[in-house]
Amino acid sequence: MTTTTLAVLVPLLPFLGAAAGLLLGRIAPGFVRPLAVLPSLAALALAAIVAVRQGGNAAIDSATELTPTGSVPVELALHIDGFAALVAVLVAFVATCVQIYSTGYLRDDPRYPSYAALVSLFTSAMLLVVYSGDLIVLLVGWEIMGICSYFLVGHYWETPEARAASIKAFLVTKLGDVPFLIGLFALAADAGSFRIAEVLSTVSNGGLHHPTLIALLLLAGVAGKSAQFPLHTWLPDAMAGPTPVSALIHAATMVAAGVYFVARLLPVFEASSAAMVVLAVMAAVTMAGSGLAALAQDDIKRVLAYSTIGQLGYMTGALAVGDRGAAVFHLLSHGAFKALLFLAAGVVIHASGTNSLAAMSRMGNLRARVPDAFWTMTVALLALAAIPPFSGFFSKESVLGAAEHAATGDAEHIPGAAGWIVLVAGLLAALLTAAYATRLWLLAFHGKGVEAPDHGRQPVVMNAVLWVLAVPSLALGGLAYRVLPGWFDGHDLTPTLTTSVLGTGVALVGGIVTYGAWRHTTAFAARAPLGAVAAHPEGDAGLVEAEAIASHTPAYGDMASAPDPADPGRLLLGPLHRHAASGFHLDAVYGVLFVRPVLAAASLVRFLDREVVDTYVRGAGTLPRLLGAAVRRAQTGNLQTYVSALLAGTVVLTVAVLLVATGA
Repeated sequence: MTTTTLAVLVPLLPFLGAAAGLLLGRIAPGFVRPLAVLPSLAALALAAIVAVRQGGNAAIDSATELTPTGSVPVELALHIDGFAALVAVLVAFVATCVQIYSTGYLRDDPRYPSYAALVSLFTSAMLLVVYSGDLIVLLVGWEIMGICSYFLVGHYWETPEARAASIKAFLVTKLGDVPFLIGLFALAADAGSFRIAEVLSTVSNGGLHHPTLIALLLLAGVAGKSAQFPLHTWLPDAMAGPTPVSALIHAATMVAAGVYFVARLLPVFEASSAAMVVLAVMAAVTMAGSGLAALAQDDIKRVLAYSTIGQLGYMTGALAVGDRGAAVFHLLSHGAFKALLFLAAGVVIHASGTNSLAAMSRMGNLRARVPDAFWTMTVALLALAAIPPFSGFFSKESVLGAAEHAATGDAEHIPGAAGWIVLVAGLLAALLTAAYATRLWLLAFHGKGVEAPDHGRQPVVMNAVLWVLAVPSLALGGLAYRVLPGWFDGHDLTPTLTTSVLGTGVALVGGIVTYGAWRHTTAFAARAPLGAVAAHPEGDAGLVEAEAIASHTPAYGDMASAPDPADPGRLLLGPLHRHAASGFHLDAVYGVLFVRPVLAAASLVRFLDREVVDTYVRGAGTLPRLLGAAVRRAQTGNLQTYVSALLAGTVVLTVAVLLVATGA
């Protein structure tokens, strides 16, 4: 087969698997698991073949016009360069791991067939975004991911938290998609085509008439999809969905789409210095704010959610300094260790039996209970904290090195201010990342919470997937920076000495200080009784999670504020802890600025509709109704009455005629 044919099959196979899974889920449930795993596995194999054939050489382009539009054509186009080839492998790899893991994690879930089909559709949509060479076709995959996230986050729809989280994820991302769509149309109008290759050619020739406006409109969609400030608030709440869904969204789909889109169209953003500075500021605020928020969360999945927001901030920071190679390198590295972190967290949730979703303050003696999760999660946390030689060190240092390069004025077309903003924020984020990673490791595996009853080992497939993901989390970075430059436009990914020393130094400081704070709090803080721990059915982690979401108090979004005097995050953050735990009250701000005015406007419209418009409508109907009532009263059915009325009318008419004649 040609490379183009193989590339078409990569997103098509998961789509067919999703369709078949939905059709056969009820009539042939025995086929559901093979239909979930095999298409993703086949897509992974084909994506790997496409990557090997592409080999970092010239991009593979192929296009077929879908339908005549009369103006700018819409084409079913492929554009596969080194970035697309590698990201497709990541997407298929993580999706396959999630599908295999889910066969154990949700083995007793009655809605597993629809869940597996939606995961396959989600995967297909992301692969379409990765390989697409036409912006409209890319938009189709972009929006399919949005609706898939709505259904998957709301998988446990019996719980109000899951319903609210799914609606919030959908609405916040759609809020960014509206200007994103306008930006796509404006970009195509300037370029005269939706083809990515044509757009980039137009940019290189200086053909964009409104580069700043277009870039800012597109950034709104990117901020929503990739959970960047200020449209990031949906991602922590999306933890109400099943943990494997969180792994898929955070590691390879949805949030990765925005970063990948900017990387694909980076020259469009580089055409506007203002847009690059805005991107740098957005990345800096995201990195710093998410790091502080992660340090204050008690729920293990919310810590990882804020961690994802911060790591995406690193990627957008690399793009803000014009280095898409560093951005995609960190995207690949992050995809491996973040998938591992979430899937290991699923094992921890299952083993801890906490009656709040995954409150670290309630976890006790888990290291011996889940040794596979302990060791693999340790590897992933070291990669997250960018400790050498783990993969996160090499990819994060490539970002910091790119920022240093831009800050010294060596990056062409990049404002020096953008470089300094990203560099300073990146070092601060490295400190915070190591701090919350250390805190998570200490509280989850060395905490003194109530020990839940032992329900036996996890399904073999769950632990096997953890070890598979541990390999790239440990080795990907060291291999990639030597092998991958050919796929990344030949850009050197070797860590620089200055940023390596600074980044690793602040990470070590963050970890050591957090450990010291933990020792201090555990030595001198009096532990309060933690209460009874809810038991759960053996082997049904997905339903345990649903019950946990439904049973905890207070609301899911406020779990982080649960008091724990032995939490080192409280000591480190001090009075800032309360604000960081609530995400710096950004949801409350949105409520005041947007939700309340919209609700007030809706109430006004309802009042005007019911009390003003309906009044005129009712008035217009009242007169005919009264006339009808009067006429109805005259229809008595009595013949004598009709004859008398006829005679009376005749007399009246006769008298009237005589009067008129006499007057004449």
